[in-house]
Amino acid sequence: MLNLNNTFDSAEVRESVKIAALDLGSNSFHLVVARVVAGSVQILHKVKQKVRLADGLSPEGNLSEEAQQRGLDTLKVIAESLQDFAPNSVRVVATHTLRKANNAKAFLNAAKKVFPFPIEVISGAEEARLIYQGVAHTNHSSGQRLIVDIGGGSTEFIIGEGFETRIMRSLQMGCVSYTGRFFKNGELKAKSFSKAIVCAQQELEMIDKKFNQIGWNSCIGTSGTIRSIIELASQLDSTNRENRVSMTDLNTLMALCCAAGNSSDLKLQGLSDDRKPLFAAGLAILVAIFKSLNISEMEYSSAALREGVLYEMEDQLAHTDIRQRSADSLAARYDVDTAQAKRVLATCMDLYQQTRKSWQINDGEFKSLLAWSALLHEVGLQINTRGVQRHSAYILQNIDLPGFGQEQQNILANLVRFHRKKIRPSEVPEFTLVPQQQFFRLLTLLRLAILLNIKRQDDILPPLVLAANDNILSLTLPEGWLSQKPVFTLDLEREADYLKDIEIKLVVN
Repeated sequence: MLNLNNTFDSAEVRESVKIAALDLGSNSFHLVVARVVAGSVQILHKVKQKVRLADGLSPEGNLSEEAQQRGLDTLKVIAESLQDFAPNSVRVVATHTLRKANNAKAFLNAAKKVFPFPIEVISGAEEARLIYQGVAHTNHSSGQRLIVDIGGGSTEFIIGEGFETRIMRSLQMGCVSYTGRFFKNGELKAKSFSKAIVCAQQELEMIDKKFNQIGWNSCIGTSGTIRSIIELASQLDSTNRENRVSMTDLNTLMALCCAAGNSSDLKLQGLSDDRKPLFAAGLAILVAIFKSLNISEMEYSSAALREGVLYEMEDQLAHTDIRQRSADSLAARYDVDTAQAKRVLATCMDLYQQTRKSWQINDGEFKSLLAWSALLHEVGLQINTRGVQRHSAYILQNIDLPGFGQEQQNILANLVRFHRKKIRPSEVPEFTLVPQQQFFRLLTLLRLAILLNIKRQDDILPPLVLAANDNILSLTLPEGWLSQKPVFTLDLEREADYLKDIEIKLVVN
């Protein structure tokens, strides 16, 4: 009879820390629970509770008893799910509504009776900073980026590069407050959109000149409002780039709203019932942002405030490069031979420098992908030595790799998938970031670097000279060196045969 009681008894258990972040937003309370293991944050689960706190904020700035009770009831439920958490492993932040409420202290005092963790009411600037950190830790992009987060009561704007912010602003406009001002009873009219857009542009006058002056290379939106808009835009236009939205898309969505006449009559597939009442207000705010900041296109990030809180809670996660952290985490988790990985990387970069111009791979992203594939090509070795390339590819294809986009991760997986033995060109998908010819050239350099370091020893390789001319690759070694290395000679001859499948001729001198 099968007995599994002792399974995993001898398995190594890595030290891990469980942490949680709770965001008390104007519209919803969001809880994220994660664990930190091998220097990486792994999201375990997320919970979203619709509270509509901002609905209870009067023009005089007082939070109604009904709204406070909704908040307290939700906190009581969340407290039950955090019973086994240590006090310093949970951070709770409150945003716009509790920043503005005159009686916020009364709510916080009442919350202490039902919720055991301290609630931190953060400023607009601090909210913006944490939003930026959440995006920076989970998205990789070069140059300065503009981050926009439309919340229930306020909208945050940040320009930064890497993990450093340059300018941050929080404006008093949100989808809950604008719904009450311009789209009462769910009415959707062109005049209402026009008024809401103009009002938002008036708010934006406080920042538009400065932000446009600084500039940015990429624009990223966060929050449920922007996510809904981008998801709907991609459904409406089959030519629309996935996960992005343009001004044309926004105008189309406004026209559909006006045609519906009322938010309850919106027939947009994927737009949930609880999102419908706030959709028009969020859309109007985003239109104003596009106009005032001269944005042509915006992409979406699922990470924001809560993720920023999580990453800031763990000192060990404070790395200068999100991709570096991802690689370090994988190396620790899968016991990668880091000395060998660095040997392969050094050889790979040497070969790349010699061929980057003649082979038209002189691109920073190409170099980066090649470097990461060199460092991570053996992550699957822990599973099984046989078929390591397949195991490594599977891991890279399916694991959460913060800092790498979906296609970047796919490219890494395919480079690693064919880093040894037979190459099957028909199994390599087409990529938008790397043309197929350049992909195979990067793959060739990776394969050679791995092959030349097959002895897994330092200081045994002589100076290498690699020349590329179209599909002919000439490797020149010091005279007489190869004649003393019969195994190397056979390996290189076999590699020349493998490379024929991708129409590359390897000549060894």
